[in-house]
Amino acid sequence: MQYRKLGKTGFNVSEISLGTWQVGGKWGDPFSHDTADAILNSAVDAGINFIDTADVYGDGESEKAVGRLVRSRSERVYVATKCGRQLQPHTNEAYQPAALRQFVENSLRNMQLDTLDLIQLHCPPTEVFYRPEIFELFDRLKEEGKILNLGVSVEKVEEGLKALTFPNVTTIQLIFNMFRQRPAELLFQEAKRHDVGLIVRVPLASGLLTGKFSPQTTFSPDDHRQFNRDGAAFDKGETFSGVDYETGLAAVEELKQIFPDQPNLAPLALRWVLMFEEVSCVIPGASRTEQLHSNLQAAELPAFTPEQMQAVKSVYEQHIKPLVHYSW
Repeated sequence: MQYRKLGKTGFNVSEISLGTWQVGGKWGDPFSHDTADAILNSAVDAGINFIDTADVYGDGESEKAVGRLVRSRSERVYVATKCGRQLQPHTNEAYQPAALRQFVENSLRNMQLDTLDLIQLHCPPTEVFYRPEIFELFDRLKEEGKILNLGVSVEKVEEGLKALTFPNVTTIQLIFNMFRQRPAELLFQEAKRHDVGLIVRVPLASGLLTGKFSPQTTFSPDDHRQFNRDGAAFDKGETFSGVDYETGLAAVEELKQIFPDQPNLAPLALRWVLMFEEVSCVIPGASRTEQLHSNLQAAELPAFTPEQMQAVKSVYEQHIKPLVHYSW
């Protein structure tokens, strides 16, 4: 495992880390703490030292599992969680310092920890990024010893750029993958200039970039890849990176031709993300330990050649860019 600096947090984190959106099992299934414990401990055994969760994952069960892991291991494991998505309705007006403070304290109780290494605003409405009083709250929480660092999770490049204007923002979590390349144009260089760490989520475009899906693949009614393709429940960009499913399948077939000797595209998709030095870590999820081990294969792959990088870019520009590039 290789480690990279997470911006001005000063943390050295595993470049392949773990997101816990579905750590308790596959979409639509009840949360399994046995499954979560197996995945989380396997991750730490493999050298992963950064775990990303949120208070809404598994209705708090993911946080409980992550906290249990941290308390049970001797290794230093950095914990990032998020707050804000519990607000109903999830609007700019609902974002108030008192509510966010309560969410932070609830997360501390959930995980039975004294301090959060990193708390992130969880994809708030764009207007929130223009409200200094929201960001000032986290200076108070840091003074109280409840958090060490503030980060933001964003949907749009615009939001990330605005977040960089707040000095206490130490990390930005964003979607970046072979089907979502716009952040590399400006946001990456600005984050580097501000010494802000970049945490990459949805690196496999909700599984599309594993190369294992087909037109015949079915998803359960409770799976966001079924019910959120048009953004009915949350931002459309979180599902297949906003790419039309059939279009994505066609692009994946071309990617397979670039790497004919690799039956599993997932490690390649993760290795591609890590080709960008501005990225601090990538946080693919896993609902089974087998998926975790598949993701870890990315650490063993050689760097892409310039020709391979250009070939991936060409697939993006031909199939994906005209449809989604300027949406996020």
